[in-house]
Amino acid sequence: MTENRIPLAGVIGTPIAHSKSPRLHQHWLRRYGIRGHYVPMEIVSADLDDAIAMLPKLGFVGVNVTIPHKEHILNVADLVSDRAAVMGSANTLIFRADGKVHADNTDGYGFLENLKQGAPDWDATSGPAAVIGAGGAARAVISSLIDAGCPEIRLSNRTKTRAEGLRQEFGTKVEVVDWVTAGNMLDGATTVVNASSLGMTGAAEMRVPLDALSKSAVVTDLVYAPLETPLLAYAKSIGCRTVDGLGMLLHQAVPGFERWFGLRPDVDDELRQAVLQ
Repeated sequence: MTENRIPLAGVIGTPIAHSKSPRLHQHWLRRYGIRGHYVPMEIVSADLDDAIAMLPKLGFVGVNVTIPHKEHILNVADLVSDRAAVMGSANTLIFRADGKVHADNTDGYGFLENLKQGAPDWDATSGPAAVIGAGGAARAVISSLIDAGCPEIRLSNRTKTRAEGLRQEFGTKVEVVDWVTAGNMLDGATTVVNASSLGMTGAAEMRVPLDALSKSAVVTDLVYAPLETPLLAYAKSIGCRTVDGLGMLLHQAVPGFERWFGLRPDVDDELRQAVLQ
Protein backbone atom coordinates (compact mmCIF):
# COMPACT_ATOMS: atom_id res chain seq x y z
CA MET A 1 0.00 0.00 0.00
CA THR A 2 1.18 3.52 -0.77
CA GLU A 3 0.17 6.31 1.55
CA ASN A 4 -1.40 8.41 -1.24
CA ARG A 5 -3.54 5.59 -2.64
CA ILE A 6 -6.56 4.15 -0.85
CA PRO A 7 -6.30 0.35 -0.96
CA LEU A 8 -9.19 -1.57 -2.46
CA ALA A 9 -10.18 -5.21 -1.99
CA GLY A 10 -13.30 -7.18 -2.79
CA VAL A 11 -14.92 -10.46 -3.69
CA ILE A 12 -15.43 -11.77 -7.22
CA GLY A 13 -17.87 -14.42 -8.40
CA THR A 14 -21.31 -14.92 -9.88
CA PRO A 15 -23.80 -14.59 -8.31
CA ILE A 16 -22.32 -12.29 -5.68
CA ALA A 17 -25.14 -10.18 -4.17
CA HIS A 18 -25.69 -12.72 -1.36
CA SER A 19 -22.07 -12.59 -0.13
CA LYS A 20 -21.51 -11.68 3.52
CA SER A 21 -17.84 -10.84 2.87
CA PRO A 22 -18.41 -7.11 2.20
CA ARG A 23 -20.19 -6.67 5.54
CA LEU A 24 -17.42 -8.62 7.28
CA HIS A 25 -14.48 -6.69 5.85
CA GLN A 26 -16.19 -3.31 6.04
CA HIS A 27 -16.76 -3.93 9.75
CA TRP A 28 -13.03 -4.48 10.24
CA LEU A 29 -12.11 -1.45 8.13
CA ARG A 30 -14.36 0.76 10.29
CA ARG A 31 -13.23 -0.84 13.56
CA TYR A 32 -9.55 -0.26 12.86
CA GLY A 33 -9.92 3.10 11.13
CA ILE A 34 -8.32 1.90 7.90
CA ARG A 35 -8.74 4.05 4.78
CA GLY A 36 -9.78 1.26 2.46
CA HIS A 37 -12.80 -0.26 0.75
CA TYR A 38 -14.09 -3.78 0.08
CA VAL A 39 -16.57 -4.24 -2.76
CA PRO A 40 -18.54 -7.13 -4.31
CA MET A 41 -17.95 -7.61 -8.05
CA GLU A 42 -20.02 -9.86 -10.28
CA ILE A 43 -17.55 -11.21 -12.83
CA VAL A 44 -18.49 -14.00 -15.23
CA SER A 45 -16.03 -16.68 -16.28
CA ALA A 46 -15.48 -15.24 -19.76
CA ASP A 47 -14.20 -11.97 -18.22
CA LEU A 48 -12.16 -13.44 -15.38
CA ASP A 49 -8.67 -13.28 -16.90
CA ASP A 50 -9.11 -9.70 -18.12
CA ALA A 51 -10.57 -8.62 -14.77
CA ILE A 52 -7.66 -10.03 -12.77
CA ALA A 53 -5.20 -8.25 -15.07
CA MET A 54 -7.03 -4.94 -14.63
CA LEU A 55 -7.84 -4.92 -10.90
CA PRO A 56 -4.31 -4.12 -9.62
CA LYS A 57 -4.18 -1.15 -12.02
CA LEU A 58 -7.36 0.17 -10.44
CA GLY A 59 -5.85 0.13 -6.95
CA PHE A 60 -6.88 -3.31 -5.74
CA VAL A 61 -4.47 -5.04 -3.37
CA GLY A 62 -6.33 -8.35 -3.54
CA VAL A 63 -9.67 -10.10 -3.75
CA ASN A 64 -11.58 -13.04 -2.40
CA VAL A 65 -12.72 -15.59 -4.97
CA THR A 66 -15.97 -17.53 -4.82
CA ILE A 67 -18.13 -19.72 -7.05
CA PRO A 68 -17.55 -20.46 -9.91
CA HIS A 69 -13.94 -19.23 -10.11
CA LYS A 70 -12.15 -20.96 -7.22
CA GLU A 71 -10.59 -23.70 -9.35
CA HIS A 72 -9.85 -21.84 -12.58
CA ILE A 73 -8.20 -18.99 -10.69
CA LEU A 74 -5.17 -21.24 -10.13
CA ASN A 75 -4.50 -21.01 -13.86
CA VAL A 76 -4.59 -17.22 -13.71
CA ALA A 77 -2.24 -16.81 -10.72
CA ASP A 78 1.53 -16.46 -11.03
CA LEU A 79 2.16 -18.07 -7.64
CA VAL A 80 0.08 -20.72 -5.85
CA SER A 81 0.47 -21.58 -2.16
CA ASP A 82 1.03 -25.19 -1.16
CA ARG A 83 -2.36 -25.42 0.54
CA ALA A 84 -4.16 -24.00 -2.50
CA ALA A 85 -2.35 -26.53 -4.71
CA VAL A 86 -3.35 -29.41 -2.42
CA MET A 87 -6.98 -28.29 -2.37
CA GLY A 88 -7.09 -27.58 -6.09
CA SER A 89 -8.72 -24.20 -5.55
CA ALA A 90 -8.11 -20.73 -4.13
CA ASN A 91 -10.34 -18.30 -2.29
CA THR A 92 -7.85 -15.45 -1.74
CA LEU A 93 -5.68 -13.49 -4.17
CA ILE A 94 -2.91 -11.09 -3.19
CA PHE A 95 -1.76 -8.59 -5.81
CA ARG A 96 1.90 -8.17 -4.97
CA ALA A 97 4.00 -5.05 -5.40
CA ASP A 98 6.15 -6.84 -7.99
CA GLY A 99 3.07 -7.35 -10.18
CA LYS A 100 2.63 -11.05 -9.48
CA VAL A 101 -0.72 -12.55 -8.45
CA HIS A 102 -0.46 -14.90 -5.45
CA ALA A 103 -3.29 -17.42 -4.91
CA ASP A 104 -4.01 -18.95 -1.51
CA ASN A 105 -6.72 -21.06 0.10
CA THR A 106 -7.67 -20.14 3.67
CA ASP A 107 -10.75 -22.37 4.01
CA GLY A 108 -8.88 -25.07 5.95
CA TYR A 109 -7.36 -22.45 8.23
CA GLY A 110 -10.82 -21.00 8.83
CA PHE A 111 -12.25 -24.44 9.60
CA LEU A 112 -9.59 -25.24 12.21
CA GLU A 113 -9.63 -21.80 13.84
CA ASN A 114 -13.42 -21.94 14.13
CA LEU A 115 -13.21 -25.31 15.92
CA LYS A 116 -10.46 -24.05 18.23
CA GLN A 117 -12.49 -20.98 19.16
CA GLY A 118 -15.84 -22.74 19.47
CA ALA A 119 -14.53 -25.83 21.30
CA PRO A 120 -11.23 -24.80 22.93
CA ASP A 121 -10.44 -28.31 24.21
CA TRP A 122 -11.03 -29.93 20.80
CA ASP A 123 -8.16 -32.18 19.78
CA ALA A 124 -7.89 -33.55 16.25
CA THR A 125 -5.72 -36.41 17.46
CA SER A 126 -8.32 -37.70 19.96
CA GLY A 127 -10.00 -40.09 17.54
CA PRO A 128 -11.63 -40.61 14.15
CA ALA A 129 -13.45 -37.85 12.29
CA ALA A 130 -16.65 -38.41 10.29
CA VAL A 131 -17.11 -36.09 7.32
CA ILE A 132 -20.30 -35.77 5.28
CA GLY A 133 -19.85 -34.41 1.75
CA ALA A 134 -17.11 -34.58 -0.88
CA GLY A 135 -17.05 -31.16 -2.54
CA GLY A 136 -14.58 -28.31 -2.24
CA ALA A 137 -15.45 -27.66 1.40
CA ALA A 138 -14.83 -31.32 2.27
CA ARG A 139 -11.46 -31.14 0.54
CA ALA A 140 -10.45 -28.24 2.79
CA VAL A 141 -11.76 -30.06 5.89
CA ILE A 142 -9.93 -33.31 5.10
CA SER A 143 -6.66 -31.56 4.31
CA SER A 144 -6.74 -29.53 7.52
CA LEU A 145 -7.74 -32.50 9.68
CA ILE A 146 -4.82 -34.53 8.32
CA ASP A 147 -2.45 -31.62 8.96
CA ALA A 148 -3.80 -31.37 12.52
CA GLY A 149 -3.02 -35.05 13.18
CA CYS A 150 -6.43 -36.71 12.88
CA PRO A 151 -5.72 -40.47 12.82
CA GLU A 152 -8.68 -41.53 10.64
CA ILE A 153 -11.24 -39.76 8.47
CA ARG A 154 -14.48 -41.53 7.60
CA LEU A 155 -16.01 -39.96 4.52
CA SER A 156 -19.45 -40.42 3.00
CA ASN A 157 -21.14 -38.69 0.09
CA ARG A 158 -24.32 -39.22 -1.87
CA THR A 159 -22.18 -39.72 -5.01
CA LYS A 160 -19.66 -42.32 -3.90
CA THR A 161 -17.22 -41.74 -6.77
CA ARG A 162 -16.53 -38.20 -5.53
CA ALA A 163 -15.65 -39.54 -2.09
CA GLU A 164 -13.42 -42.18 -3.64
CA GLY A 165 -11.66 -39.45 -5.61
CA LEU A 166 -10.79 -37.67 -2.37
CA ARG A 167 -9.52 -40.92 -0.89
CA GLN A 168 -7.19 -41.35 -3.86
CA GLU A 169 -5.91 -37.81 -3.35
CA PHE A 170 -5.46 -37.86 0.42
CA GLY A 171 -4.48 -41.47 1.01
CA THR A 172 -5.19 -44.28 3.42
CA LYS A 173 -6.25 -42.09 6.35
CA VAL A 174 -9.50 -41.57 4.44
CA GLU A 175 -12.03 -44.41 4.55
CA VAL A 176 -15.03 -44.15 2.23
CA VAL A 177 -18.36 -45.24 3.73
CA ASP A 178 -21.41 -46.08 1.57
CA TRP A 179 -24.11 -43.42 1.75
CA VAL A 180 -26.76 -45.92 2.81
CA THR A 181 -24.69 -46.77 5.89
CA ALA A 182 -23.36 -43.26 6.58
CA GLY A 183 -24.89 -43.24 10.06
CA ASN A 184 -22.57 -46.07 11.09
CA MET A 185 -19.45 -43.93 10.65
CA LEU A 186 -20.54 -41.72 13.58
CA ASP A 187 -19.90 -44.59 16.00
CA GLY A 188 -16.77 -43.68 17.96
CA ALA A 189 -16.10 -40.51 15.96
CA THR A 190 -14.76 -37.72 18.15
CA THR A 191 -15.17 -35.06 15.44
CA VAL A 192 -18.22 -34.90 13.15
CA VAL A 193 -18.38 -32.46 10.24
CA ASN A 194 -21.15 -31.70 7.78
CA ALA A 195 -19.28 -30.34 4.76
CA SER A 196 -22.28 -30.70 2.45
CA SER A 197 -25.25 -28.41 1.75
CA LEU A 198 -27.63 -30.81 3.50
CA GLY A 199 -29.69 -28.95 6.10
CA MET A 200 -29.15 -25.56 4.48
CA THR A 201 -32.17 -23.32 4.01
CA GLY A 202 -33.70 -24.29 0.68
CA ALA A 203 -31.58 -27.44 0.30
CA ALA A 204 -32.30 -31.10 0.98
CA GLU A 205 -32.69 -32.29 4.56
CA MET A 206 -29.96 -34.08 6.47
CA ARG A 207 -31.25 -37.66 6.53
CA VAL A 208 -28.14 -39.41 7.88
CA PRO A 209 -29.22 -41.37 10.99
CA LEU A 210 -27.65 -39.82 14.08
CA ASP A 211 -28.31 -42.60 16.60
CA ALA A 212 -24.63 -43.59 16.79
CA LEU A 213 -23.46 -40.07 17.59
CA SER A 214 -21.52 -39.95 20.86
CA LYS A 215 -22.27 -37.18 23.34
CA SER A 216 -18.50 -36.71 23.75
CA ALA A 217 -18.10 -35.75 20.08
CA VAL A 218 -17.47 -32.23 18.79
CA VAL A 219 -19.97 -31.58 16.00
CA THR A 220 -19.65 -28.77 13.47
CA ASP A 221 -21.75 -27.88 10.45
CA LEU A 222 -20.29 -25.71 7.69
CA VAL A 223 -23.81 -24.56 6.84
CA TYR A 224 -24.61 -21.24 8.56
CA ALA A 225 -28.10 -20.56 7.16
CA PRO A 226 -29.69 -21.49 9.50
CA LEU A 227 -27.08 -20.99 12.22
CA GLU A 228 -28.43 -23.96 14.16
CA THR A 229 -28.98 -26.72 11.64
CA PRO A 230 -30.95 -29.87 12.47
CA LEU A 231 -27.62 -31.69 12.91
CA LEU A 232 -26.40 -29.16 15.46
CA ALA A 233 -29.76 -29.05 17.23
CA TYR A 234 -29.77 -32.83 17.70
CA ALA A 235 -26.11 -32.93 18.74
CA LYS A 236 -26.71 -30.21 21.32
CA SER A 237 -29.76 -32.05 22.67
CA ILE A 238 -27.66 -35.12 23.58
CA GLY A 239 -24.85 -33.09 25.13
CA CYS A 240 -22.33 -32.73 22.30
CA ARG A 241 -20.20 -29.62 21.98
CA THR A 242 -21.36 -27.91 18.80
CA VAL A 243 -19.75 -25.28 16.58
CA ASP A 244 -21.79 -23.46 13.92
CA GLY A 245 -20.49 -22.69 10.45
CA LEU A 246 -20.43 -18.89 10.57
CA GLY A 247 -17.09 -18.85 12.37
CA MET A 248 -15.38 -20.61 9.46
CA LEU A 249 -16.44 -17.76 7.16
CA LEU A 250 -15.11 -15.22 9.65
CA HIS A 251 -11.79 -16.92 10.34
CA GLN A 252 -10.99 -17.69 6.70
CA ALA A 253 -11.13 -13.95 6.03
CA VAL A 254 -8.39 -13.09 8.54
CA PRO A 255 -5.25 -13.95 6.50
CA GLY A 256 -6.46 -12.05 3.43
CA PHE A 257 -7.37 -8.92 5.38
CA GLU A 258 -3.98 -8.98 7.09
CA ARG A 259 -2.12 -9.25 3.79
CA TRP A 260 -4.19 -6.56 2.09
CA PHE A 261 -4.45 -3.96 4.83
CA GLY A 262 -1.45 -4.70 7.07
CA LEU A 263 -3.32 -5.49 10.30
CA ARG A 264 -4.46 -8.82 11.74
CA PRO A 265 -8.14 -8.46 12.73
CA ASP A 266 -9.99 -10.11 15.61
CA VAL A 267 -12.88 -12.55 15.26
CA ASP A 268 -15.30 -11.91 18.13
CA ASP A 269 -18.99 -11.60 19.01
CA GLU A 270 -19.13 -8.02 17.72
CA LEU A 271 -18.04 -9.23 14.28
CA ARG A 272 -20.55 -12.11 14.33
CA GLN A 273 -23.40 -9.72 15.10
CA ALA A 274 -22.29 -7.30 12.37
CA VAL A 275 -22.27 -10.07 9.75
CA LEU A 276 -25.63 -11.47 10.89
CA GLN A 277 -27.46 -8.13 10.63
